[in-house]
Amino acid sequence: MRGVIPALVVPVWRTLPWRTLGAAGAVGLLAVRLPRLSGAHPGPWTAVALLRSAALAFALGLAFLLDDPARHTTTPVPTGRAARTALRVALVAPVAALWWTAVLLLVPGAHRPPAGAVTLEAGVTCALALAAATVAVRRTDDPRPGRPAATALLTIALLAPLAVSDRWVLFVEPRDPRWATAHEHWAWLLAGAVTVGCLALGEPLGRFRPTADQPA
Repeated sequence: MRGVIPALVVPVWRTLPWRTLGAAGAVGLLAVRLPRLSGAHPGPWTAVALLRSAALAFALGLAFLLDDPARHTTTPVPTGRAARTALRVALVAPVAALWWTAVLLLVPGAHRPPAGAVTLEAGVTCALALAAATVAVRRTDDPRPGRPAATALLTIALLAPLAVSDRWVLFVEPRDPRWATAHEHWAWLLAGAVTVGCLALGEPLGRFRPTADQPA
């Protein structure tokens, strides 16, 4: 197993949806950069809204991370789907971290919200995208689960502001006294998304049951 994982790095790297991720990242950077190009100076609320939009754009691209045209030929490999998924995430994580750092730096320092808090929000958005993708892979045989995963994430993003209540706040600005409480809720969402994603990593039950002509 130790020798198999390093051997998979290059093949997995080549199959990652870099064009989709690049396009999503470019949209996110552009969303944050455009106001400054036009000479506008976004206030605290606008700045955090732009950062949330950038995070959503990148997460929509990340929803395609598990797309694998060769899925049905790689399923029997000894590493298992959980290891292959973890490898995909590990390869993309440094790129995502560099991208998010660039996004934060594009926001003027005077109006930049607390980096840790907005990074938590971005992490939750990306975790939801990956959880949706892992669920789509587990529940279907589609080698390209990115589209339904992205659709699910976008639906959640559109409905979330309508679903929250005064007791469960999420989308507030840094000057709002509920800022800390809101990010406690974001932390709970992160834990839930990671849990769902991990539970969906296992191979679907019954897929590899031996037939009457095969030994158990």
